[in-house]
Amino acid sequence: MNAKTPTESPSPLGGLLDRRRPGVVSSIGLLLVALLFVWLVVNFVQGPSEFTSVFLIGLTNGAVYGLVALGYTLVYGILQLINFAHGDIFALSGLVGFTVLVDWFGITPEDGTLIAVGGILATLVITMALFAAINATIERVAYRPLRSSPRVAALITAVGVSFIVQNVGLYLYDVNFRSASDVIPRTNIFEIGDLSYTWSKLSVLLITVPVLVLLIWFVTATRQGKAMRATAQDRDASAMMGINVNRTITVTFALAGALAAVAGLLFLLQFNMRYDTGFELGLIAFTAAVLGGIGNLSGAVLGALIIGLIQAFNEGLTWYTPGSDWTRSIVFGILIAILVFRPEGLLGERTPEGA
Repeated sequence: MNAKTPTESPSPLGGLLDRRRPGVVSSIGLLLVALLFVWLVVNFVQGPSEFTSVFLIGLTNGAVYGLVALGYTLVYGILQLINFAHGDIFALSGLVGFTVLVDWFGITPEDGTLIAVGGILATLVITMALFAAINATIERVAYRPLRSSPRVAALITAVGVSFIVQNVGLYLYDVNFRSASDVIPRTNIFEIGDLSYTWSKLSVLLITVPVLVLLIWFVTATRQGKAMRATAQDRDASAMMGINVNRTITVTFALAGALAAVAGLLFLLQFNMRYDTGFELGLIAFTAAVLGGIGNLSGAVLGALIIGLIQAFNEGLTWYTPGSDWTRSIVFGILIAILVFRPEGLLGERTPEGA
């Protein structure tokens, strides 16, 4: 006689609780976020003006990081290539921007506002066109022949191109720092108590925001932008549909080079820079791209703003702040944490390896 063993049906409530119960890794992540939130709230309560001032500085720096991060994410989105030379393109473009702005145009702090603004805009146009052409040439010479090779070959080539660009900057501009931070007046736009914001900081946003809006419009609304999105999704299918894949990839590299030139000039207007500045800032921008979701334009900007704010908070706040010596460790600790807790990034989508 065969007896049927009763099958115990799972409890719906139990299944719901199992789905809601976070794992150990997720719990650690939530705890870290909660501690960070408490730390920010306490710092804000202790000094609201100081906190707001540091927030504005972080927002400004994050905008510059975002321009560089977009270059990484554009190239990765279409080729799945981490272009390590992009940070060095950024640094070289800033140095060339110094040559154009200061040596060619002779812009000095004594010049009027209109002359300074005109010189900056003209320098932007020249450096954007030049480094769009340089970056497109790098793609044509160094990366296109390796397109059908294993990814590690292109990755090693990107490291080699990074050293080449960095040494070109060293040869042309030696080891000395350049800066044009005195071109834009550092007078305050507004001052409320201890809170102030200068024209030099606002100029970064006045240039960055239109560039980002123009880029989003180009990628989403133009024929070439649609070709870029199609190529990023499926290169072979795009070619069968009549899209010129080679031209599309070249345009992508040109856009990345132009964005690096904008970021290079903006950085030059704020800080000192030399031939190797792009190494560290490139790593920060790459971290921002991974944080937001590599290959996602909005994610790159979001990640860059978060990194800029975290860096500013760490270096500008006072209550239990590690200090500037820990900035690199914190930034790359965030990169490791993102790879552990959410590898696809904040706005990225999880896809199978190789997809």
